[in-house]
Amino acid sequence: MPTQPKYMCRTFRLKTLASAALLWLTVASPASAETMASLLTHCPASPNCVCSLDSSAQHRIAPLTPTGSLNEAWRGLADYLVRQKRTKIVTQNDHYIAAEVRTRLLRFVDDVEFELDQAEGVIAMRSASRLGFSDLGTNRRRLERLRSALVEAGLVLPR
Repeated sequence: MPTQPKYMCRTFRLKTLASAALLWLTVASPASAETMASLLTHCPASPNCVCSLDSSAQHRIAPLTPTGSLNEAWRGLADYLVRQKRTKIVTQNDHYIAAEVRTRLLRFVDDVEFELDQAEGVIAMRSASRLGFSDLGTNRRRLERLRSALVEAGLVLPR
């Protein structure tokens, strides 16, 4: 069986390398697009959710505005969450935190999320009940207590 010329092997390797690069870019692009869009979702119509990205008065809550360094406020927020009873951090990286919080009496699970918004210089936040229609203001009170603790620590501005 005759051997292929060297230039054909190089061409094959280049085509393979180009195909692999194209495949990588195709797979990597959606993740890059996701990081540019907010990970926090808007609240449903039910009154058991608050979100700093929501425009309705019923669901809107002000984001956390740092007094100094945004990264310092982010670390303070993460430290605060770790110290809270009935709170379990599910996902944490340098720009997003997701946690589950169990309510005191009936042990319902609420989802709490935070996203570092470098462009706006704030920390967006969301808290929502998984079940039920009304939370009787629990999610708003939770985030406002968090804000108060971070204000007291000198990390964020009052609302």
